[in-house]
Amino acid sequence: MKDSSSWWRNGIIYQIYPRSFKDTTQNGLGDLDGVVQKLDYLADLGIDAIWLSPIYPSPDVDFGYDVADYFDIDPRFGSLQDFDNLVSQAHQRNIHIILDLVLNHTSDQHPWFKEALKSKYNPYHDWYLWQDPSADGGKPNNWYAVFGGPAWEYVASLNQYYYHMFCKEQPDLNWRNPDVKETMLNVFRFWLDRGVDGFRLDVFNMYYKHENFLDNPRKPTGLRPFDRQDHLYDVSQEDMYPLISEIREILDSYENRYVVGETFLADSEHASSYIGPDLLHAGFDYGFANSKWQANQFSSAIEKWDALHPEPKWPNYFLNNHDTPRSATRFKSDEADNRCKLLAAMHLTLRGTPFLYYGEEIGMRDIRLMPWQVQDPVGKRYWFAGQGRDGCRSPMQWDETEHAGFSNAKPWLPVHPNYKSRNVSKQLKETGSLINFYKQLINVRRQFDALNSGSIQLIPTGHSSILSYLRVYENQAIFVILNFNKDPVIFKLPETLPKRHWKILFAQGLALDSEFADSELKLQGYETLLLIGL
Repeated sequence: MKDSSSWWRNGIIYQIYPRSFKDTTQNGLGDLDGVVQKLDYLADLGIDAIWLSPIYPSPDVDFGYDVADYFDIDPRFGSLQDFDNLVSQAHQRNIHIILDLVLNHTSDQHPWFKEALKSKYNPYHDWYLWQDPSADGGKPNNWYAVFGGPAWEYVASLNQYYYHMFCKEQPDLNWRNPDVKETMLNVFRFWLDRGVDGFRLDVFNMYYKHENFLDNPRKPTGLRPFDRQDHLYDVSQEDMYPLISEIREILDSYENRYVVGETFLADSEHASSYIGPDLLHAGFDYGFANSKWQANQFSSAIEKWDALHPEPKWPNYFLNNHDTPRSATRFKSDEADNRCKLLAAMHLTLRGTPFLYYGEEIGMRDIRLMPWQVQDPVGKRYWFAGQGRDGCRSPMQWDETEHAGFSNAKPWLPVHPNYKSRNVSKQLKETGSLINFYKQLINVRRQFDALNSGSIQLIPTGHSSILSYLRVYENQAIFVILNFNKDPVIFKLPETLPKRHWKILFAQGLALDSEFADSELKLQGYETLLLIGL
């Protein structure tokens, strides 16, 4: 395993949704051995770390985000021994392992909650957030669950309500209870001792709620009742900052560990406030991923997020994850990959850590489901409104055999119908394919420090369809130019560029005939061009 404290700064992190990656037990669900089988593929692709979505025992009401045991592996994925083997095999290939920690809530099938239901005087009762009915006998306050409906569930035998931000089967923990806090901090230690290199914290800024459970102020607009509230008291309490420092202290007691947080219901400024030398290493922000297909939209998102990360802070960027429709679906309706290549080039040349989502490298599209096929609890409740996350969670498309090489059994979700023409095996054989574009660009990124460690400066070109920026590390300078238009664009190098002799470093596929003379550039539609200043 490489000994570098900057593996997460300069590296590329690849999110795996384990149940959809590779099935070796032929039960229709991916498993840990399936990830092990594909480690050589991931190493060849050029990634530095794997982020595994939850693999703990779970009833799967929210597919692993309802945890029933923090100290074990769900038997459907394998065993602790299988996990140890995955860590060992990954480290042999210089690939780090990042686990998803869901510490805001448990499953209602967790032994702790089963104990909490027995009596108000049970020691575990206070491990969750209970409130008596209001004076009129109703719910304790006006809080709603993000998955729909009120956030309070009544238990008649106790004449109390418990709080849940998500499904009623996901009761929120009481982090103000010192026993809860200490147990959860031990979860970090348990997995760190098994060789885990880092953690992604699910909705971490929700751990604490206002201790008096005050009503949230109302807002005049919003699609759902949840959206028509200003969430002042059910998320982002000040208590979170000292807790993050404790978590960081634990990670810093081990060598080269990493923690990134998913900030919930927070803007970019608030998300960045959780990042620092004694706080989180990084946090997620949706400004970049939510940008429309416009150069100025991405430019604004990059400029804002980068400005919030002055050294020693280090930003990260993602376009896809398990909660978001795939970018290949959002930005393109047909099977062409020109836009996917442009997104890949932008993603891999920014200042920051790129997070890729499994299948992104082959341009996987979202699947479409009929109502009776929907698995996601959000999709079941809001299918009529086109909501739900099943679309981006379909099985990985490895080859053109039945079920796309994911499994010999019927998968838990359908494979996309395009799998025979869009799969890893086929694309690896095609010179101009999306996956080979990723591999080429990742290789360029590795070769030049300016692209993985350098500063970034956005450079206006005077063309609304062009996004361009300068990456600089010591004496090395690389100018990145991206054409968001389907039509060619001709322009001269901006006068604000450093006075150097600029040479073409990288141009995609058939666009290698781009002219570069007398400081004039011709970019084909959706073309990426990298120039190096000598």
